[in-house]
Amino acid sequence: MTTFFIQNFGCRATQADADAIRHSLHAQGHTPAESDTSADIVVLNTCTVTAAADAEARESIRRIHRQNPAARVIATGCYAQRAPEELAALPGVSWVVGNSHQREIASLANEPAAVANFIPLSVVTPNAPLPSRILREEMSAHTPPVASPRPFTDSPDDVLPDDLRDHPLAASRTRPTLKIQDGCNHRCAYCIIPLVRGRSRSLAPAAILGEIRRLIETGAQEIVLSGIDLGSYGRDLTPRISLHALVRKILDETALPSLRLSSIEPIDITQDFVNLVASEPRIAPHFHLPLQSGSDRILRAMHRWYRAAHYARRVELIRETLPHAAIGADVIVGFPGETDEDHAATMNFISALPLSYLHVFSFSPRPGTEAANLTAAQLPTHTIHLRARELRALSQTKTHHFRISQQGRKTRVLTLGRKGDNWTGAVSSNYLNVRVAGSWPRNRWLEVKIPADAASLTAVAH
Repeated sequence: MTTFFIQNFGCRATQADADAIRHSLHAQGHTPAESDTSADIVVLNTCTVTAAADAEARESIRRIHRQNPAARVIATGCYAQRAPEELAALPGVSWVVGNSHQREIASLANEPAAVANFIPLSVVTPNAPLPSRILREEMSAHTPPVASPRPFTDSPDDVLPDDLRDHPLAASRTRPTLKIQDGCNHRCAYCIIPLVRGRSRSLAPAAILGEIRRLIETGAQEIVLSGIDLGSYGRDLTPRISLHALVRKILDETALPSLRLSSIEPIDITQDFVNLVASEPRIAPHFHLPLQSGSDRILRAMHRWYRAAHYARRVELIRETLPHAAIGADVIVGFPGETDEDHAATMNFISALPLSYLHVFSFSPRPGTEAANLTAAQLPTHTIHLRARELRALSQTKTHHFRISQQGRKTRVLTLGRKGDNWTGAVSSNYLNVRVAGSWPRNRWLEVKIPADAASLTAVAH
């Protein structure tokens, strides 16, 4: 029996894609391996947000080929969609499968000799197909979304499928991720995602409700709704439906114990939405709002559609309504033309905000984006690294202060699979990682009290 291993890179959306690939391989009779060094087939679900993400994928492929030269490597994901020839040239890579053809990975694993029978689809150069071991659908960032005659393809500019029976997520996760939206209509100067994911399109509410009910039946206690631009959910559907209305529908029509939302743009954080989260104990009080910069000059250059004061007001709105909510942010360091004053503005701005944590990204030019052409304004690598270290240190301070603010509070946590010497890992509704004293089964809700002693990491269940 063929064995497989999936290595995932990137965001929550790619985690959902990897779960779908895992399920399809299971359904075809393949068996998961313990590691990539023992698998017959290794699937790398890549990210291409930064040059570092690209380099990490290439290094993983080279390492796998060294340690397991007999393995058939399948590279997929956003890097595969952006630069398939680049990945296909690496030793050990059997196939490169773009986002539009991920559903065919199980078939490729079943019949490796039949790869030449798969003809890549192209809307840009239909008479010049890519090599037979590269499966990718070319797409234009300006092509409007259309209904696909090929069900379940999840193609960059296709609408998402309404039936997930052949595309379910693996329910083995304690907190499974359900991707309900893909693509992005924004054109931020630094971002390549619209080029590799296509325009925004949404999964129909009926399909979402059906999948949530299925996951509940298999034991899911918390489901994370994800998307590339989650706040834009439903704007492409007829009739239109908002993310707010969808969340309300999920709460009213399913018995899901806990619902968590992944990253949402600050413009989509409204008073009504915050009030909904505050009024519903089944919604995790956890917000992740991409910031990118605290300098209005840099935000303008990035083509972000808000300014620092607007962002601050959204954070204050959350904190006023939900004093104990977790609030995270993304920050990009070293955007072309970023001065010492711009960096200082970002540091000061974040220092003054009641954030819980940061995700810090060092800028790297992405081919095809506007920022990639700003070569004269590129910053030295050492400057970017220094500023990134300062922001990561600030993130650690923010996380420490948030943990201190939770000391002595009673809260509900969901146990995870991590265990140690007389403790079990768990996560609170407001995204606080804790250790619960004792050995507890995975996927169990517990009421705990966060230790008042800052030196203690272990909570006690009540």
